[in-house]
Amino acid sequence: MSNIIERKSGYNNEAMLKYCNSLMSILESSKSVTKGSGKNLRTEMIRKYPKDEPTMEVILRSIEYYSNTENQMDNEIEFRDYQIDIINRGKDLLKKNKFLYLAMEVRTGKTLTSLGIANNRADINNVLFVTKKKAISSIMKDYNALDPTFFINVINYESLHTLDDSEVWDLVICDEAHSMGAFPKPSNRSLVVRNIVQRSRCEVILLSGTPTPESYSQMYHQVYMIPNNPFSGYKNFYRFCDEYVDVKEKRINGLTIRDYSNGKDSILEKMKPYMITYTQKEAGFTSTIDEEILYVPMSELTHSLTKKLQRDLVIEGKEETILADTSVKLMMKLHQLYSGTIKFESGNSKVLDLTKAEFIKARFAGNKIGIFYKFKAELDALKQVFGDELTTELSVFEDTDKSIALQIVSGREGISLRMADFLVYYNIDFSATSYWQSRDRMTTKDRMHNKVYWVFTKDGIEDKIYQAVSKKKDYTISHFKKDLFSL
Repeated sequence: MSNIIERKSGYNNEAMLKYCNSLMSILESSKSVTKGSGKNLRTEMIRKYPKDEPTMEVILRSIEYYSNTENQMDNEIEFRDYQIDIINRGKDLLKKNKFLYLAMEVRTGKTLTSLGIANNRADINNVLFVTKKKAISSIMKDYNALDPTFFINVINYESLHTLDDSEVWDLVICDEAHSMGAFPKPSNRSLVVRNIVQRSRCEVILLSGTPTPESYSQMYHQVYMIPNNPFSGYKNFYRFCDEYVDVKEKRINGLTIRDYSNGKDSILEKMKPYMITYTQKEAGFTSTIDEEILYVPMSELTHSLTKKLQRDLVIEGKEETILADTSVKLMMKLHQLYSGTIKFESGNSKVLDLTKAEFIKARFAGNKIGIFYKFKAELDALKQVFGDELTTELSVFEDTDKSIALQIVSGREGISLRMADFLVYYNIDFSATSYWQSRDRMTTKDRMHNKVYWVFTKDGIEDKIYQAVSKKKDYTISHFKKDLFSL
């Protein structure tokens, strides 16, 4: 409504009413002034600001509007039975332990469930929700539809440093918490979250569909910032390893390296009292994912460049150089070239071959698709071909007929592409985690069938990578050295 103050993002009726009343208090505030002199000296109270009738009328209408419970934001949320059960159990565990880990598989609604838990705690008024940048809009959409009693600030991990040190929270929710699981040293994001939690002395909810995707040892730095976590008795990660990790030694390039990745099953056993786990199967998901590989013959330029680089390990142009003087660099450069882009030694990138982008546009014409790409220059190729028919913003994708392009690592978690007809991969990542998580972005409880297409270069490297990651193995330099002879 144009004749009232527009609702602020994250504000329910109660918050808006307080905001409007504070504005009215400011406009009606007064100050004392001295008038006259001698025996006639007197003090009078006058308006601090000139009377502004139009503005006061808008504020009064707003107070009346937000005082009316019929004008609450429409609550569009209807929790599923299993979510209601998890909310009831979760709020009790959170109250008891001061932290909770929701290990719910992708698409079962862990984000919404965590908001439901917070909304069922009358003592929680200020919530900090930390997530990935791409997921912020969808979380705010859930928050506004739920219309809870608490205020929320949804922020991405990379922006946490912008928060004022004076801000304190009743609850911090960390989405994709496994991203804080680096070891043996804590990651920067884990350190920043730790400072916020310790400053606020708040409760914590951790969310992840895959709490320890690579090693049980990843659990320590996800929870170490929480005062009463089950491993709080250990001074640091190394002392934690004394009991919970089978530490081994490896020799790499003549150096002895300690390997801390062999975490014991007892880590998860210790976490059980603080965790609620839930699978897609338990939620009643029956959808299937059908994958199809489409092979594209790239240009002669692409194949001549890959052959030359394999032979000479360097390609020098007039202004730029492609250097592959190590096995790792050769693997990366070939991975780029086979899909039609390259990052030069200078750091500049260039699109060399539009064949894949043109194939995708022609093959999926008339469909709303989600496209995953690996390298930033691949997005440039897609933009050149798709033009205004493509977006990188989830909110635009959901509200228009445009297709969306997302980088695999940033788009594999925390977002839903349920509006897509198909998922199409421009390229493939070396990580098995990326493979299994990103292909599940279309899944919902009511969607029975998901179609995923992989666009691979004929006689390229992508097929080799796929064979590894689809078997839950990362594609490593060892794989590459074996495959190099067949490329």
